[in-house]
Amino acid sequence: MKKTASVLLMFLLIFSLASCSKTADIAEDGKLSVVATVFPVYDWVRNIVGDVEDAQLTMLLDTGVDLHSFQPTTEDLMRINSCDVFIYVGGESDEWVEDAMKTLTSDEKPVVINLMDTLGDSLKEEEAVEGMETEEEEEDHDHGEAEFDEHIWLSLKNAKVCVEKVTETLCNADPDNSDRYKKSAEKYISELSELDKEYVKVAENAQFDTVLFGDRFPFRYMTEDYGLKYYAAFMGCSAETEASFETVSFLSEKVRELGLKTVLTLEGTNHSLAETIVKNSGTGAQILSMDSMQSVTGEDVKNGADYLAIMEKNLEVLKKALN
Repeated sequence: MKKTASVLLMFLLIFSLASCSKTADIAEDGKLSVVATVFPVYDWVRNIVGDVEDAQLTMLLDTGVDLHSFQPTTEDLMRINSCDVFIYVGGESDEWVEDAMKTLTSDEKPVVINLMDTLGDSLKEEEAVEGMETEEEEEDHDHGEAEFDEHIWLSLKNAKVCVEKVTETLCNADPDNSDRYKKSAEKYISELSELDKEYVKVAENAQFDTVLFGDRFPFRYMTEDYGLKYYAAFMGCSAETEASFETVSFLSEKVRELGLKTVLTLEGTNHSLAETIVKNSGTGAQILSMDSMQSVTGEDVKNGADYLAIMEKNLEVLKKALN
């Protein structure tokens, strides 16, 4: 996943131009400029900013590319260098950020929020549960270092903590609008809390306490939040697409053994693995998809994509999977 060499080279090439453009842009429009890497974070910021017009928001990963395979362009790096606040997830896929920021002097760096740092002890390590395909360790991986699950936004509890941190940062960066940011954030956190309560109700009243994914599994934070168990073909960050005979057999047997009525997949159109699992289980289980929000595009945002709305739809799917 290392992307350091190309990123450092690009930053060195654009350093002079980007540092000059930052001062000019801010002086010209007087707007607070915020860059967020992924859609969920962008949407949190959008809700905190509310109707404040003196704020410019940018979603960096706006083409639907997966966080794990993203490599910044020169234009992306210039946007980061010229913004006032930069917010990113902070996992292994974001190692390029750390290296890019080291090329800037303190006077020219934007205020940076690493959301995984913000969550601290709430982070969950990646894990391989029974029956799951595992990838061989990369040659340069430090075996003594824990790897944390990057999909922090799929927890409403995490979302509330992150929104509080982002709000504090925006208020410090733009004190003239701090009261408006705080008011919007308070309302948004209340909405997140209400939806969190709905998830709790669904989990508490469910027939099953286990979900099974015939796909990657980025929902570990969600299952931890509500005391659910899970089985899946791959880890959330896995690049694998083909499951072994052993994995298919194991998951098919679990569907039968637990009496599950649903096999879950991620958003997208390729559900062949889930279909194979259902076929081999002989149960006629229904295949339903949950949205991990890893492929939301800028066009989707223009068409009304909304974090809370997606999490509400995920709740409806989860309710069907647990009953």
